[in-house]
Amino acid sequence: MNELLEYAAKDSISGGNAAVLGGGLLGLEAAKAVDDLETIKDVTIIHRQAYPLSRQLDTLGGEIVRRRIEALGVTFLGPATVSHLVTNPSGALSALELTDGSTVPCSIMVVAVGITPRDALAHASGITCAPGRGIAVDDSLCTSAPDVFAIGECASWHGHTYGLIAPGVEMADILAFNLTQTHTDVGEFKPRKMNDPDLSTKLKLMGVDVASFGDFFAEQRLATCSSMNALARMRQSTLADAVSISRKQRDANRPNPVWETTTALAETQAPMTADGSHGSDTTTNMITGLNSGSDVKVPRDVTSPRKRHGTTVAADSRVETVTYRDPFAGVYKKYIFSADGRHILGGMMVGDTADYIKLVALVKKKKALEVPPSQFIIGSGTSAGDAGDDLDDDTQICSCHNVTKGQIVQCIKDGAETIVDIKKRTKAGTGCGGCVPFMTNLFKAKMKKAGNVISDSLCPHFAMSRADLFDVVKFKKLKTFMEIMETVGVNKKSIGCEVCKPAIGSILSSLWNEHIMNPAHHANQDTNDRFMANIQRNGTFSVVPRIAAGEITPDKLIVLGQVAKKYGLYTKITGGQRVDMFGAQKADLPSIWKELTDAGFESGHAYGKALRTVKSCVGTNWCRYGIGDSVSLAIQLEERYKGIRSPHKLKGGVSGCVRECAEAQAKDFGLIATDKGWNIFICGNGGVSPRHATLFASNVPPSKVINILDRFIMFYVRTADKLMRTARWLDEMEGGIERLRRILLDDVLGICEDLEREMEDLVGTYFDEWKAVVDDPERQKQFRQFVNTDERRHQVEQITERGQPRPADWAKNFPPVHLSEDDLKTPKSMWKWRKMAQVADLMPTQAGTT
Repeated sequence: MNELLEYAAKDSISGGNAAVLGGGLLGLEAAKAVDDLETIKDVTIIHRQAYPLSRQLDTLGGEIVRRRIEALGVTFLGPATVSHLVTNPSGALSALELTDGSTVPCSIMVVAVGITPRDALAHASGITCAPGRGIAVDDSLCTSAPDVFAIGECASWHGHTYGLIAPGVEMADILAFNLTQTHTDVGEFKPRKMNDPDLSTKLKLMGVDVASFGDFFAEQRLATCSSMNALARMRQSTLADAVSISRKQRDANRPNPVWETTTALAETQAPMTADGSHGSDTTTNMITGLNSGSDVKVPRDVTSPRKRHGTTVAADSRVETVTYRDPFAGVYKKYIFSADGRHILGGMMVGDTADYIKLVALVKKKKALEVPPSQFIIGSGTSAGDAGDDLDDDTQICSCHNVTKGQIVQCIKDGAETIVDIKKRTKAGTGCGGCVPFMTNLFKAKMKKAGNVISDSLCPHFAMSRADLFDVVKFKKLKTFMEIMETVGVNKKSIGCEVCKPAIGSILSSLWNEHIMNPAHHANQDTNDRFMANIQRNGTFSVVPRIAAGEITPDKLIVLGQVAKKYGLYTKITGGQRVDMFGAQKADLPSIWKELTDAGFESGHAYGKALRTVKSCVGTNWCRYGIGDSVSLAIQLEERYKGIRSPHKLKGGVSGCVRECAEAQAKDFGLIATDKGWNIFICGNGGVSPRHATLFASNVPPSKVINILDRFIMFYVRTADKLMRTARWLDEMEGGIERLRRILLDDVLGICEDLEREMEDLVGTYFDEWKAVVDDPERQKQFRQFVNTDERRHQVEQITERGQPRPADWAKNFPPVHLSEDDLKTPKSMWKWRKMAQVADLMPTQAGTT
């Protein structure tokens, strides 16, 4: 890998293209890694089949993955095969020629077409190896040499090698048991033997979750067998037409009654791929007791339901499938069931793999289903079962380390108090991590069932949640971090940590709204809040003045341009309809804000866990479709809630009609105009885990909008956990949106008047944080680059791109610097201690930081 990075960084290669041969699991991972290299321009995946992951997915599932790959800017070619490598006069790779005559320009080729067992040592030692397929082992994993064993990808068991982690771990478990547990002080135990390994996989590839489990190609496999039998019957029929046949023979050739099916199964094999090879040679036969070429009659289960909504039936097969496809969300599910719907045989998932652990367990145990097959797709309408109550104790939860539900439950009974404890004791969740969400739900359910209190402490320094701490600070009127620590802290003399200090800083601002640079509060803030600007990758800061609803006068736009030119700042329009100016030196921040505040700008709080923007369309002011004055309402909301600190950032949006140009349904609170008022949406967000906002109230009169939003925001500030967005806050709220409606609209708790009064008091404390700094020379001292000199140093090289400055790219190599006394011009005998600064210049605080 290091050699590849060095090669890609060469001047003759940098900026070129790369090609990846193979679109399977390894191929997609390789393509993502190569695409992440800054020195590679374009990446092309060349695959022998028409869609990626053809060993795990069918056409529909593979198509969704292909779309996601191409959305990332990676080209997918398939079905395609490379015929020649094209080189330049110097012998370096320049392109790949395909069998159709086309070429793919590339300077790097990565081959990811499967594993090659490293069995050279075994060959040299005379140990039997499978023909090109690894070191041959028996059921006990022993090679042809006594007392020599082989496990993992190099081992060939029954002619198969396995490149997945689960079979490797299973082999290791079997061998470890046989070497250590068959002969013990308490007796002898029967050695374990290798069985067909579980080839179920669950991975995140190219940004999409993909999983396959059980006999995920059962439908195609049986259809292939049926086609072969149909051909055999056709040949028999042709022969029968040429000779005289008896009435008995004619009767035998008549169509079967509706209640029986004639199926002749050939040797079990995987579905045929585009190149004529079988997609997998490790699939097990899910129908037992049938010999190759035999014809059997199977009565149809007359008790099974006749309705087949959402299912497809494979001709002459004993399986049925239930599928779900949502190309807009990138989700595809296909589950394969026995014909009577009583057993699930396998399936595949793309985009949503939440039920993977449960379904794998059902396939492995061959348990009869207790719910209709359709429920696996559409759900039951309840959250029951999310904690695995319906799973047996021997159900495997972690396939990477073969940890069962029973082991996790026993671990909890033995005193495990956190997920970290379970990971340490069982190794569950320390592999791919795919089992962690399920394991967390199981942990919480079992702890609750046992009557144990699940700790929701803010951190080790406070034995209470953020919501409880908020109430304590409020009712005891505590005003500083040290007062809070001395009153309710676990250790009264502690100075806190990086978790509780910002959280308490936010609580104090939400209640009392004192300046965050006051000596009592400054040490509680993280870097962005401490300097009231967002720090960038080169150590400079960004400046974002408030532009309410995106409305700005030409004169103010000119001021922004003048400031940016004067201080050499990079400018960009943000998604929140503001102008962001990047590259400000810390020491320049007070001067920049002096010019901005003089022009009438205020802090945009882009650096804080506070209201950012209230985005707006032009509404009835200009738009011929508008039915609501979205600009005026957005400005009113932004002016009201500006500066309010909350558990996490808040974003709003106001759209003047249902065309939704302001994207109000992707915000923490959003309003859409109707002919009767405003529809209020809450708890939406974009980002890593987008969530569509939920309709909270319909046709709200304009006079009531402020009251409802006051209640919503204040209740969120009161009750949310640290760093919790409104979307997750609502998702984790018991009772969900209906409970929130009862609290904030029906006032079932009798707190709505208090919430409105608290918001009114908080709004009344607003002041512009940057204006306070500009007017206070003492606060400006915090922005000096050096406390003992006015000298300034630029720390990171800048370059110009598209007419604007930006930080230069990081160097690819950092050669070590070796210093010695000989490098210093002053002899050691003349070295002296020098006073660097006065202690007072560092502004020490009781919090232990400066």
